Amino acid sequence: MAKPRSPKSSKFPAASKTAKPPAGLPDRETLIAFLRDAGEAGKADIARHFGLKGADRRALREMLRELEAQGALGKRGRRGFAEAGALPPVGVVDVVERDADGDLYVRLTKGGEDLPQVRLAPGKGDASAGGAPGMGDRLLVRFEQLESGETEARLIKRLGQSAHKVLGVIRKVRRETRVEPVDRKSKESLLLNEQEAKDLKDGDLVLAQVGTASARYGPKFGKVLEVVGSEDDPRAASLIAIHSHGIPTGFSEEAEAEAGAARPPTLEGRDDLRDLPFVTIDPVDARDHDDAVYAHPDPDAGNVGGWIVWVAIADVAAYVRPGSALDRDAREKGNSVYFPDRVEPMLPETLSNGLCSLREGENRATLAVRMVFDAQGRKKSHKFVRGLMRSAAKLSYEQAQAAIDGVAPPDGQDGDKAGPLLDPILRPLWAAFRLMGKGREQRSPLAIESDERRIIIQEGEIQSITRRASLEAHKLIEEMMIQANVCAAESLEAKRTPLIYRVHDTPSQEKVMSLVEFLQTLEVKWSKGEAPTTARFNKLLDDTRESPHAAIINEVVLRTQMQAHYSSDNLGHFGLNLARYAHFTSPIRRYADLIVHRALIRALGLGDDGLTDQDISQIKDTAEVITHAERRAMAAERDATDRYIAAFLSDRVGATFAGRITGVTRFGLFVKLDETGADGLVPVSTLGEEYFVHDDRMHALVGERTGKRFPLGLAVEVKLREATPVTGGLLFEMLTDALPNDPKAPKPRLGIRGKPAIKPRGGLPKGVRRGKRR
Repeated sequence: MAKPRSPKSSKFPAASKTAKPPAGLPDRETLIAFLRDAGEAGKADIARHFGLKGADRRALREMLRELEAQGALGKRGRRGFAEAGALPPVGVVDVVERDADGDLYVRLTKGGEDLPQVRLAPGKGDASAGGAPGMGDRLLVRFEQLESGETEARLIKRLGQSAHKVLGVIRKVRRETRVEPVDRKSKESLLLNEQEAKDLKDGDLVLAQVGTASARYGPKFGKVLEVVGSEDDPRAASLIAIHSHGIPTGFSEEAEAEAGAARPPTLEGRDDLRDLPFVTIDPVDARDHDDAVYAHPDPDAGNVGGWIVWVAIADVAAYVRPGSALDRDAREKGNSVYFPDRVEPMLPETLSNGLCSLREGENRATLAVRMVFDAQGRKKSHKFVRGLMRSAAKLSYEQAQAAIDGVAPPDGQDGDKAGPLLDPILRPLWAAFRLMGKGREQRSPLAIESDERRIIIQEGEIQSITRRASLEAHKLIEEMMIQANVCAAESLEAKRTPLIYRVHDTPSQEKVMSLVEFLQTLEVKWSKGEAPTTARFNKLLDDTRESPHAAIINEVVLRTQMQAHYSSDNLGHFGLNLARYAHFTSPIRRYADLIVHRALIRALGLGDDGLTDQDISQIKDTAEVITHAERRAMAAERDATDRYIAAFLSDRVGATFAGRITGVTRFGLFVKLDETGADGLVPVSTLGEEYFVHDDRMHALVGERTGKRFPLGLAVEVKLREATPVTGGLLFEMLTDALPNDPKAPKPRLGIRGKPAIKPRGGLPKGVRRGKRR
């Protein structure tokens, strides 16, 4: 059965003497034929394939715009193009129709009207896929071409509610009752009839079904399906995020029963590691402890100056067996989801905080790896064992770092606990880490700076928002976990056992070309022929660290990177500069790691609870499912944080804040505040009388008449105009003047047909909904 080519694995070779495309700009048929074969491609990929340069590249850009306007091509993602009606290998779809024979038809959730409806292949409504799909459901599917030439969609996973359902807040105004969507992207409220509204209170959080419009141009009616809470609930922010993103909550009765029947581990079939003084080093508020570490000098006379590093990981596979109710629930969740006020765990607390967690002073089952490093920090060998361990201590990052630095830990943390561990445990760990650092320097992983915040919540309200310190203790644990993950991938490849890799693609040529063009506007050199390597990106960041453009360059380099994901095929990990990589170290909170544990148990003969033949047959689908679950969790966590911060700032409307421009769009500027890390919008309509053009090459809004500009990364001062906790929306007013015109800068790119990208106007930009001021 022929399958469509995956755009991620497609290669777009440059024109060559042996297989050269027509010289110059391709005609319409040739270009569409190329996209049909490739699946999808960006402008830079197309130009490279046809060997286009200079004026031909500009002509290609116009040709693509014309073909898109004519309906011959469709946009795929932010920058890609595909033949109209083309489908990706895997996609999220909505069930939109049922025919007379009972067959369901689906259409891509995100895509143009050019995309066809596709029949959903019958069957596979089992528990692993989330049950049988029905009308209005949202699904993750794989598109496959049949021998007949038709395409059908094969169910990977049922994702839950579709766009036909809305989560919103009840608003009662005069005689009307409406559902105001909590999603900032939703613009229309739903009208409820009197019967629907009679038992509802203002401020209720409800899940509603979208109905038909009350009049041709009037609001649509809605039907309330469920009251999920109240906007006044202290945990409303996370509750909204859970329902908005379809985060699975709770566990089946069968899974709870299996967890309740679990018993502490015994030594039978395990190596006794209880004499090794492992420690856990985690965030101060961590409740589940996946990993513990221990290091000592290698006594082998043949490895003078070398070190042995142990990484012990919770043996979750001993409790969560393939095909069990616990396994089905864990696969459905994909990972734990962490909100500022709660955790939605992948496993019941009996296991996640109990029998699986590597608690201090308690016997715990572990799958551990013993790694040997030479004096240059290179790994010489490793070995996996299933063991029984007992953690010598539970430390926070701050406690461990304070002991090494000889200072007191932060207030509220035990200052005496780490002292006795300094010489026997902590100093050896740091010595091993510094040795491993030599190997890390040679590998040169990507070193992009990030700014993480920690939100402290008490009784449903934010007490403080602080910047997370970047400690050496964080880097120690990170490096030891990375090396353990590499060991897992190497062992499984050596045994030719299927596994789920953690992969990170090399930046696309189009993204790199966009970066190069941007750097040219700053007079920063990057030759167009240079390969995008981690070492080259790091050199760029180092060379510009003291320049006034350091922040914007760091931001653009970050945006040039691809998004990491899970795959059954090894694509390598660009950011870490590793040829093979898998997630092994967090099986309590990530299903991918549990699959890797099972694969190791099967490959190395460590028990009868390893990867099954059924697991192997589903491994490609499982990689897609957990990638989707991870991105769903990230979006939900981000949304909940936005809502909490909006509530935190709601009584500071009118206050001024320092920040930095972190996003530039046609409709305005996104600004991140230095104090809280909160993101909000400065609408373009508030920037003054001048027309502003969005120049994507310069990453700036540029005044059409004066050339003044607001570039990405600019430090600014803004006034908070509006904070809407229920949507998480913040609106700012710009107080900082635009930068003056730079005569050396290239003229800004205009929109299609030479028109400015957007005009200032009254009100808010399209897609940005005004909420209730708080």
